[in-house]
Amino acid sequence: MPPSDNTVYLISGANRGIGFGLVVALAARPDTIVFAGTRDPAARSLRDLASKHANVYAVRLISGDKASNEAAITEIQKTAGRLDVIIANAGILNYYGPIASTPISQFNDHWEVNTLGPVVLFQAAHGLLLASPTGAPTFAYISTGGASMGRYTHISAGAYGSSKSAANFLMKVLDKEHTSLITMAIAPGWVATDMGNRAADPRGLVAAPVTVEDSVSGILSRIDGATKEKSSGRFWNFRPSSAGNRWDIETEEIPW
Repeated sequence: MPPSDNTVYLISGANRGIGFGLVVALAARPDTIVFAGTRDPAARSLRDLASKHANVYAVRLISGDKASNEAAITEIQKTAGRLDVIIANAGILNYYGPIASTPISQFNDHWEVNTLGPVVLFQAAHGLLLASPTGAPTFAYISTGGASMGRYTHISAGAYGSSKSAANFLMKVLDKEHTSLITMAIAPGWVATDMGNRAADPRGLVAAPVTVEDSVSGILSRIDGATKEKSSGRFWNFRPSSAGNRWDIETEEIPW
């Protein structure tokens, strides 16, 4: 078993994009153990990373699937004996279009992954997570600025936006239900991932404007040193930006 004083992280959706970027960044830190949750633990990206970092473990984790989530937590318990931080990153954005013509199947798919996925994960992990010896167990949800109703930006993706807004609400609920748990929703910016870049071309951009590395740095700046009093139950921007683009969010905190 690895040293018991290492901080143990679990990241879902970890084989590419923001999730993989988070694993890379955390793996490079001293005194960390990083569990990379993914549908395919044998993914080349994770195999290569684990070959360079002995503190990286890939675990099978399917968003919304109770059995795989419970098995992953059991594996973490056996391997590390603790869990301190969960970053619920797994998410999908598979459909753009007006609500009038959005297939109901798209709502079902987005809500299953983006909203119920974090619920299933928390239900599987809460016993181990809340026992974190740090006294500050953390459950961070990677949301989107597009989930804000107080600062609404129209992207014509009702299934996606509503699923993220609902998950944001659940972070508020968890904050109130558990006195020691730090919960937060974090908007990662419009990031140059496969998901982010699909929306760039229609807007005349070669790629989304935020690099994975910058997004990851901002996300971790919200999680590092987070406290119940100052951080929990809030919707954080990965970083403020006032470049004048309509997708920029100028504030540290985002209205729900």
